[in-house]
Amino acid sequence: MVEAAVPTIVFTVLWLTTRELQLALAVSIGAAVLLLVARIVQRSTVQYCVNAIFGIGIGWVFVTISARQGGSADDQALAYFLPGIIYNAGYSLVLALTCLVGWPLVGFMVGSVTGDVTAWHHDKQVVRLCAILTWLLAIPCVIRVLVQAPIWFGGRSGAIDADSAVAALGILKIGLGWPLQLLALLAMAWVLSRNHTPMTASTLPARPESSD
Repeated sequence: MVEAAVPTIVFTVLWLTTRELQLALAVSIGAAVLLLVARIVQRSTVQYCVNAIFGIGIGWVFVTISARQGGSADDQALAYFLPGIIYNAGYSLVLALTCLVGWPLVGFMVGSVTGDVTAWHHDKQVVRLCAILTWLLAIPCVIRVLVQAPIWFGGRSGAIDADSAVAALGILKIGLGWPLQLLALLAMAWVLSRNHTPMTASTLPARPESSD
């Protein structure tokens, strides 16, 4: 959570206090790199640091595109937050579609555990449970889009002060990030603890017959 939050906090604070976009981007990337180095020294996972650096990199690409299209400094600062909104919109759409077509994404996670990617789909109880879990996984993404998109468009159109929009998006990106994701995972764990759907023979991969 810290590794995901620090670069965003640094970018938002520096932009609001200095109005130097390139400085805000450079220092936020530097903060993420320092966290990455600390992870390497500790010999622990670098996954979340790499994710943070990748996210900042995508934000920088959108800022560059905005600049080349003649966007103002405010437009460029807002562009930094656009990839996250697009990602969450696309991810929630994919998760929703998998449920609507009857092949919820979580089911493939079940399949990877059982050893057969599609065998779980033969059990209607398992399909229903996987659909519930997939919807729970999608809810944080939907909330992020519903809350952040109006602020982004408001800042872009001038209906909301650009600095206020950037500050709000920076806070919401952190507040609706890992904390919201953890709540969704806790809800999924609660559903699993109450649901006693059996893994029937049709759901599990067939065992090889003995050669005796």
